[in-house]
Order: sequence, then C-alpha cells, then structure tokens
Amino acid sequence: MNRFFITFICIALLLVCSSWGFFAHHRINRLAVFTLPKGMTGFYQSNIDYLTEHAVDPDKRRYVDSLEAPRHFLDADHYGKQPFTRLPQNWYDAVKKYSVDTLDKYGTVPWVIQYHYYWLVKAFKAHDTSAILKTSANIGHYIADAHVPLHLTVNYDGQLTNQTGLHALWESRLPELFSDKYNLYAGPAKYIDNPLTEAFKICRESFRCTDSVLILERKLNAAFPPDKKYEMTMRGKRKVKDYSEAYSAAYHKMLNGMVRRRIQAAILSTGSFWYSAWVDAGQPDLNKLIDKPLTTEQKQQLMQEMALYKSGKLLVLTNH
Repeated sequence: MNRFFITFICIALLLVCSSWGFFAHHRINRLAVFTLPKGMTGFYQSNIDYLTEHAVDPDKRRYVDSLEAPRHFLDADHYGKQPFTRLPQNWYDAVKKYSVDTLDKYGTVPWVIQYHYYWLVKAFKAHDTSAILKTSANIGHYIADAHVPLHLTVNYDGQLTNQTGLHALWESRLPELFSDKYNLYAGPAKYIDNPLTEAFKICRESFRCTDSVLILERKLNAAFPPDKKYEMTMRGKRKVKDYSEAYSAAYHKMLNGMVRRRIQAAILSTGSFWYSAWVDAGQPDLNKLIDKPLTTEQKQQLMQEMALYKSGKLLVLTNH
C-alpha cells in the first residue's frame, strides 16, 4: 500500500471522525466573520471561503504531525476535581509543576490558542495576508475545540464508562441533525484583554458541562430500547452504523440547548480573538490586503447570508 493511498484513507476516516465534525467547524469559522467590525469585514468577507474550507486543517494535520493531537484538548480532570485551582495558567509555571511530557500527554489547547493569538498579531503587523488567513483559520479551530466538553476530560469518548462513541454523537451527529434549527446569532466581536485568561475561561466553561454530557447519555441509554439506538445512515456514498435519529433527538432534548450554546459561544469567541489581535496590532488597513475584490453577486450573497444569520431564523449552508 503506497503512501498516497494511506494518506487518502486517513483523510477519508477523518471526515467521519473529526472533532466537532467538519460541518460544525466550517460553520463556526464562517459565521465568526459576521461578528467583525467594519474595519475587518471587507478583508474577512473576501476570504470567507478560505476561512471556511481551512477550518479543519488542524484535524488533517493530526495524521501527518505526531505533535498535533495534544493541541486540541485539555484533560482537565487529570489534575483533580478542581483542576483549574491547581493547574497554573502560565506555561512555564505549569511546566515547572508538571513537566512538558505531562502537559503534552493531557493536552495543551489553552496555550495553543494563546500562541496562535500572538502569531496572528504578528501577521497583522507584518501585513502578511497568507499568515493572517492561515492563522485565523487555525485559531478558530482550536477555539472551537476548547468549547467541546468532551475535550476537557480523560473520558473523552465515554470509553471509561462504557459509552464509547459519545464523542461523535455529541459533536458531530447532533449538530448535523439539528443545527439548521439553531439561532446562532452571537452578537458583535468583543475585545479580549488577556488571551490566555480567556482561553482558560473557555476551558472552565466546557469542563463544567462534562458531567452532564456523560450522565445524561447514560440515563438515556438505560431507558432507550436497545434495538432502536442505532441505524444505518449515509456518509457520502457509504452506509455506516450511527446513532439513530430517535436516540439523537432524545439526547439532544435532554441536553436542553447545550450544543447550540457551545457552538454560539465558539462563534463569538473566534470573532473576538480575530478582532482583538487586529486591535493589538494597531488596526492595520486590511482593505489594502484584499487580493481579489468581491463581485457584486458575491457581495449580495454575503449581505443576504449576514441578514439571515442576524435574524436567527435561517442560515445559509454552503457546501465545502
């Protein structure tokens, strides 16, 4: 089996098993563009397709970069029942207390968000279009991952409590089935005073949801007819075994809007990190960096999409 074919198979599997699902990552980065102020909208809207498409690049890198995986999570409960009172926010203090090997093993997502933030500030200051877009897409991915409760626990797939498969159910199956009914309007981006503090705040909020994600699914599993829990569904051109719509709907109802709230929060956080990096870079004129201006038709489409997003009634879903 040659290297190209192995890579192809890995990417194909990734399309099914990626964090948040490609569907949600695409949507989060895309809608974050609509949170930005006037000085940024022209540039970001003219590159909205790039930011949408490349929202999943970090997941793809996990199959070619052995150092990538820890950047997507923080197994907070490894550090105890009150992990954020024990885990230093400063990277060097955390290394001194726990070692680099321990931090890498149990995840580094808040520090990765901080690093990408400063790289984005640097890219804005350098007026480096390529770096701005690449770093914006990447940081959006890591911010989105930090909003997923199962990225904050050692029991990330329910594998320790006989709930294997929960990861894909919560962050892929549920958004794909029900997000077309979500009101995801998140309001305008806000300035972030301290990116690392904000990254840890996101992680704490996600960690508080972890018990509910696990406990509610266990309760549902105990009461739901076993023969109705799974069904065959289409993934592209393949039929695969997945959680049934009925089981997914019941779990979604028990979560009481949690998935929508975490996606909505991820949209606002992504836009806010982009905006804050631009402000910290001195608010450079991004209109000078627009390589290919939008056509009249594209502008009208984006205006319509923004209006729909703000209305909270309907969201245009693009195929990427």
